[in-house]
Amino acid sequence: MDKPAYLDGIDGKQIQTKRLEMHVLSTMQEGDPVIFLHGNFSAALFWEETMLALPDGFRGIAPDLRGYGWTEDKPIDATRGYLDWCEDIAALMDTLGIDSAHFVAWSLGAGVIYRLIIDSPQRVRSATLISPVSIYGFGGTRGLDGEPVFPDFAGSGGGTVNPEFIQLIAAGDRSAEGSNTPRNVINSSYYKAPFRAAREEDFLTGALMERTGADRYPGDAVPSSNWPFAAPGIWGPINASSPKYIREDAPRMLAAEHKPPILWVRGSDDLIVADQSLFELGTLGKMGLVPGWPGEETYPSQPMVGQMRAYLEQYAEHGGQYTEHVIEDTAHSPHIEKPEAFHAILHDFLRSN
Repeated sequence: MDKPAYLDGIDGKQIQTKRLEMHVLSTMQEGDPVIFLHGNFSAALFWEETMLALPDGFRGIAPDLRGYGWTEDKPIDATRGYLDWCEDIAALMDTLGIDSAHFVAWSLGAGVIYRLIIDSPQRVRSATLISPVSIYGFGGTRGLDGEPVFPDFAGSGGGTVNPEFIQLIAAGDRSAEGSNTPRNVINSSYYKAPFRAAREEDFLTGALMERTGADRYPGDAVPSSNWPFAAPGIWGPINASSPKYIREDAPRMLAAEHKPPILWVRGSDDLIVADQSLFELGTLGKMGLVPGWPGEETYPSQPMVGQMRAYLEQYAEHGGQYTEHVIEDTAHSPHIEKPEAFHAILHDFLRSN
């Protein structure tokens, strides 16, 4: 699929690193680097307006992550958790001659920052997390401490994604007919109605570049005797965010020698990263949308927001610091839905760090 035209003030290049060739967008001014990491079913171009709004003294850089956009297609080894992406970003920083940067990550992209803080903490000057994936991953956990629901982590990983949605991505579907079309998933869950992005067509093009398959998105699955009868496989982005492969990240991040300040921004009406997420099987089972749900006691909803707040309190107790901001009347994309409010929060944070 052809790339949409870049906005004025944005430069786009294919950059070869020691790991892969990455499609990277950047602003043209000089200044401290701010690296933007997109989430699942999106791409670097979702950041263009946010990067152009950066104040003087900051330079925006946004790569398409492995598996997304126009970056070289290489598989994600989910057994390494977020490490493939983390090493890709470190290699890009080396290629660009960047020792450290501010990071801004959205949704699944936040997992890359968690791992960077663990493995390369001095490279992270500050971390802004927008609607971030829980530190304990997506699906398969319960309670504020991220306890696994089942020993095999059933309910997380590649087997949890709606197969019709995957098929429509693979077909490049741009229609608006049906709740599972890529266009309608973006408009109904990324944003709070009646908001529609001005660059809806470009955003859809970028999202549809996501590679699909058992070894791409969402990844493979293995049978489980536990409801919903699928456990994580070993490939792809959704398996990489399974608690099976990242369960040691939480204590390791608390032990990091350097703890950058964290800004946590979320929408008041997020349906994706929420304590009752409409994309998580505990919630969907309770609603009767996935048959066979074993009940609240066995498989409750994952309290994603509660988990993050409890964890960031621990982060502060271990010498870090964080601030939480809720932007009202927004969903999963407050930086797109209410950019002025988001920019004010982000810019103050960047200037103070």
